[in-house]
Amino acid sequence: MLIHSTSGRWRLGLGLALLTAFLWGILPLGLAIILQGLDIYTVTWYRFIIAFVLLGGYLTTRKQLPDLQKWRLMPWSLLGIATIFLAGNYILFLQGLALTSPTNAEVLIQLSPVLMGLGALVIFKEHYTRLQWSGLGVLTLGFSLFFHEQLKVLVTASNQYLWGSFLLGFGAISWAIYALAQKQLLQHLSSSQIMVFIYGSCTILYFPVATPTAIFTLTPFQLLILLFCGLNTLIAYGCFAESLEHWEASRVSAVLALAPIITLISVDIVAALFPLLIKPENLTIFAVIGAIIIVAGSMMIALGKKP
Repeated sequence: MLIHSTSGRWRLGLGLALLTAFLWGILPLGLAIILQGLDIYTVTWYRFIIAFVLLGGYLTTRKQLPDLQKWRLMPWSLLGIATIFLAGNYILFLQGLALTSPTNAEVLIQLSPVLMGLGALVIFKEHYTRLQWSGLGVLTLGFSLFFHEQLKVLVTASNQYLWGSFLLGFGAISWAIYALAQKQLLQHLSSSQIMVFIYGSCTILYFPVATPTAIFTLTPFQLLILLFCGLNTLIAYGCFAESLEHWEASRVSAVLALAPIITLISVDIVAALFPLLIKPENLTIFAVIGAIIIVAGSMMIALGKKP
């Protein structure tokens, strides 16, 4: 089997990965707010249909949809794997978020880029230099400090909290499988063509369990948040998929490790401005030191050169 190789434009890949980390970092805030008005299946369906309509319209206008001949040569089993596991990730993450908190969700979902990076080392024969392996150790130390308080909460949590965390762990595994399949599919389709297929398939998949008419019960502010979640889905996954075209998956995964820090900072900012929407996270000195170490470790992995 031919293995996908990157374009070598690592600066573009780095920029796209950083934008993805930022968008995924602020996404849990929007989802936590919109879950106050809609159930998880309806939120997921709207996220997919907004992304599908906008991306599908763009590709149609640009005449960039795959032709019939290309569809005949598609690895349909790999497309099916990518679709099913991304659909599973969406619902598992939302359910875990509903049962726990934005911070906890981002802590545990960080298993996904780690698993993707390790999978890329095996499947795509990518390699870590000594600097990158050292960076992985630094990253682990940073997370241990940064999430010290959150991990203590997890150990002493209620059954509901533990069940939500369990679902988030499975969501992380599901996402890693999707991401590795997505990278291999780049041999056959562009990133946008892959995503429009997945968005459309997931829209059909979730329609029977969604309640589209529930949107009429939302306030104008909640409608804006729902639109934000849909646009976030479109832009973030578009940037992520394109970053895999230009940069190694193991390095992209390292940059995505910055997402929980962005979540924590965003939670504190929003909680200070709108205390009724989100509860603030009280960062300790260990969390601040851990945040600095995480950034350092991520950059060591992301920018470490191959020999």
